[in-house]
Amino acid sequence: MQALVIDDSRAMRAILTKQLGALGFDVAQAFDGRDAMDLLDQGYVPDVALVDWNMPRMDGLSFIKAVRVREEFRDVTLMMVTTESEQANIVRALAAGAHEYVIKPFTEEVIADKLALLGLVGV
Repeated sequence: MQALVIDDSRAMRAILTKQLGALGFDVAQAFDGRDAMDLLDQGYVPDVALVDWNMPRMDGLSFIKAVRVREEFRDVTLMMVTTESEQANIVRALAAGAHEYVIKPFTEEVIADKLALLGLVGV
């Protein structure tokens, strides 16, 4: 299974990449939504993308909206992983097409449980 980690924090990308790798994913990384869209436009289509909200050039919400309007990316599972904890933002992200929402900081178990809930890993 393929996973894409989109976060402008190098440390957060490393943490999530390690966790996803331990769960059996091959992981690609992107610095922000624009870099992630460039990867998708080059033919990379992950099974799941873990998306930060606050990033330069293209934020996570804009990325989710951009992915959801394109037929070829309809099956990509999108999970926000962000510090944005306001209920209104959670609702906005889910309404835009995110499947799940994780608030930082999180534990490895939270990520694994959310992926299991989405049917992407066994727990």
